[in-house]
This record gives sequence, C-alpha cells and structure tokens, in this order.
Amino acid sequence: MKKTVFRFAGFIVVVAFLIFSDSCNVLNPNIMLHAGRKYKYDTLANDSTVAKEFTLGPNDIIEFRLFANDGFKMIDIISSGNTGASNNTLMRTGFEYTLDDSGTVRLPVVGDQNLTGLTVRQAEDSLQKKYSEYYVDPFVIIKIINKRVIIYNGEPGQAKVVGLSNNNTTIIEALALAGGISGDGKAYNIKLIRHTTDPKKPIKVYKINLSKIDGIKDGSTIVQSGDIIYVEPRKQIAGKALREVTPVLSLTTSLLTFYYLITKLL
Repeated sequence: MKKTVFRFAGFIVVVAFLIFSDSCNVLNPNIMLHAGRKYKYDTLANDSTVAKEFTLGPNDIIEFRLFANDGFKMIDIISSGNTGASNNTLMRTGFEYTLDDSGTVRLPVVGDQNLTGLTVRQAEDSLQKKYSEYYVDPFVIIKIINKRVIIYNGEPGQAKVVGLSNNNTTIIEALALAGGISGDGKAYNIKLIRHTTDPKKPIKVYKINLSKIDGIKDGSTIVQSGDIIYVEPRKQIAGKALREVTPVLSLTTSLLTFYYLITKLL
C-alpha cells in the first residue's frame, strides 16, 4: 500500500513540475511579444536609421495648405488647377491627403510625391520647390493629423492608442501620456517596436531600460507614428500556480484518502 501511495505522490509532483515548467504559457497567457534570452535586439545608439525628429511615413494623413506670395494669400488648388496665381481664393482650412503604403501622396497640380523619411519642414521645403513652377513664391504648410502610438504600460487590459499633438514626442513623454509604467510593469524591459520601409527587415525591435538614469538617453528617442511601446508585465507565478495546482492537489488528496479508507476496510 505504501508503494502505491508513494506512486500517487510522485504523480502529483510530476504534474506540479509540468505546470511550473510551462508557467509562461499556462500561468501567464496574457504576456505578449515575449523574446527569448538569445533574441538579438536592434540597438538605438548604433542605428543610423533612427530619426532625431518625427518623419513622415506610410499611412500618415496630412493636412495640406498652399499659399502664394510667400504666405500672403491661400491658394485654392482644387478650383484653380493649373492656372496661375491670379485665380487664388482664400480658404479657411486645408485639404487632407493620405500617404500610401510606400509613403507617396498624390497632390493637385504636382501629382505623386514621395515624402517617406522627411521631417515636416523638409517636406514643406520640397513641395515649395515643386509648386514654385506654377505659383509665385509658394508657401506650404503641412500638419500630420493622425499621429499615434500604441502603448502597453505593463497593466493587463490597459493598452492605449495615444494621439500625439507634438511632432517630436519622446518615448518617456508617450509613456507619461498613457499614465506611466504600471506597478506590475518592468521598467527595465521595455520594447520599442517600429515598422520600417526596408523589405529585408520590415520590423525593428529595440530594448530600453528605464529603471536606471542611464536609460534617459534611449528614453529621449523620438517616437514615430505607428510605434508600439510594450512594457513587459511582471509574471504572476506564485499565486497563479497555486490556483492551477490546488484543484489537482485537492482531487489527489481525496483519492488518496478514499484509497486509504478502502484498504483499511478490506
């Protein structure tokens, strides 16, 4: 009988071990974007493609306004077409245009223009040169109206899509807009996930440590539209493991007690 009891006890130990060994999947199924210890992150400090300013990219929506005479009058480029500046009419608001998946936008008069990787100022300067062929001293104003980042602050169920009113918003500022890092978030394990236009590497992942003051440099990186900032939550292993194992232990204890009573009676 004792051997049988020991076998049952050994079975319980094995079940408990399997649950603990697979704790990430069983006990913490809500944890996303897990990277193994050998995962090779991209490095912000050594990445020349990381822009120091906000740059235009695919799927951005811009508000576009065009003035003539260096800003003296606004041009109604919809009604004026290819005519000269003599047909200028005052408009109160600009028109909205969307960059396609390659970062190209189709604008009146000048046609398709690729603005990928340009800052707002660079895009304005580039378009002013294009429109100077049709208008006298054109003055272009561009405003991006759909800037947003997705932030997981380490609290399950608290992800936010944060709109950015400032072009040059840093990672730390974006986290502040989302309420900061939660009590269960790991400040030393923050992932910045960014889409690129490089077909060989369409996504780059950077690991940022804000638990120490040295991390302020990486935390001051300018976020780009569509960035994902993921603060990995702390694994709740002990409490969840206990909840998972308790029913098994309870059932097994009941079976052992029943078996013991049966053997005594027999």
